[in-house]
Amino acid sequence: MKTGRNDPCPCGSGKKYKRCCMDVISKQHAEVFDDIAQTVGMTPDLTLDELNQVAQHKMAERNNRPVEDFCGLTPTQMENWLYAPFSELDGVNISVPGDLSTSPVMSYLAVIIEQAILQGGWIKATTKGNLPAKLVKKAGELLPGFAVAQFETEPSISEFTGSNEDKFNALHYARVLAELAGIIYLKSGRFYVKKVAQKQYQLYGLGAFFLPMLESAVKQYNWGYLDSWPDDVDLRPFWLFMLWRLQTHGSVDKLTDEVCRAFPTLLKQVPEDDYFSPQERLDALISSRFVVRFLQFWGFVTIDPKRYSDGVRIPRKVILLPLFKHCFTFAG
Repeated sequence: MKTGRNDPCPCGSGKKYKRCCMDVISKQHAEVFDDIAQTVGMTPDLTLDELNQVAQHKMAERNNRPVEDFCGLTPTQMENWLYAPFSELDGVNISVPGDLSTSPVMSYLAVIIEQAILQGGWIKATTKGNLPAKLVKKAGELLPGFAVAQFETEPSISEFTGSNEDKFNALHYARVLAELAGIIYLKSGRFYVKKVAQKQYQLYGLGAFFLPMLESAVKQYNWGYLDSWPDDVDLRPFWLFMLWRLQTHGSVDKLTDEVCRAFPTLLKQVPEDDYFSPQERLDALISSRFVVRFLQFWGFVTIDPKRYSDGVRIPRKVILLPLFKHCFTFAG
């Protein structure tokens, strides 16, 4: 059955087909049909079976041909990066580093697990359902050991410290991911660390939770949760492509250009604004949701938050940290 314009996109994004893959697929189909028409024009006596074989060959050929707009990836590679589970990713290796102490998210998870184990597997939650102040303080004391500490000059507005969980975004993010990954759960005013998770931690250490936490971050967690930007611009499917491009050049500005060229339908999802173009708004989303509140929360990169110097806009460059290089290896 043909997918309608207003039907859910078959890619699984949850968006309407017309706002997701329709333009890309239509373009690909048109190019393949042109190739087939040219072949038929040269050999008009083809049987139906022969014509089907030609169509399959042309589609496979095009899907495995590098695309300039994809920065040299083939459509087959791009489809894999957009939709494949971690266990089936092609062209990238995600490794579990032996030392996760430089990762804020994973360090906060260790604090939660260790505190719970000391108390028999649970932590008493606040009346609001947050982590207790004592644990929050302990997590905040870890900040000097993170690379991002060089930019955290105002503790009152820091993402990496705070007097309670509501004012400590990176810790809150880590706690939400731990729940999504099935490591902890809240019940009857207490946070419990699952018994199987306690056993994994004792046997294998913090590394046992790296991949489940990371997959929850890019598959389940709502990247718009901690900001006020429109929620219907979902960058999660493109995280691996963006990661690959950043490790190539480290430029956020160039990354935005590449995303707009590779995924033009994203710009159609950005609401109209009287002050900023769709690309400028998308650039802000990439900076906030992907660079700052994903890569930096995990300790993969740092980025100077200063945007202007003497009224002149500063080109935004990320610094790839050792943890990034230990975790992600791209083929080629």
